[in-house]
Amino acid sequence: VQLQASGGGLVQPGGSLRLSCAATGSAFSINTMRWYRQAPGKQRELVSTITRSDSTYYADSVKGRFIISRDNAKNTVYLQMNSLKPEDTAVYYCNMNSAFGDYWGQGTQVTVSS
Repeated sequence: VQLQASGGGLVQPGGSLRLSCAATGSAFSINTMRWYRQAPGKQRELVSTITRSDSTYYADSVKGRFIISRDNAKNTVYLQMNSLKPEDTAVYYCNMNSAFGDYWGQGTQVTVSS
């Protein structure tokens, strides 16, 4: 299984971006999908989670601004990021797991700056 993340970029504070992460290969029976992020000099942190039954979790720092969703038919997870702040600047990584393994995307850079 390979994960391909996309959608990062440079955005001004208050702007929006939508990240996507698609799984290819033997990507069946994927359970939980997650987004993590890692800012320079900081540890990787969990941003959001969505289960196969669409239960979601958000870190307090993004609650009310970010929305996670998934398309099981496409084995794709999305992260709609609104009202972006400079402190959201990081490399964002997608993660998926199934009964057969735990998979990571390559990361996509999000930079929030004026």
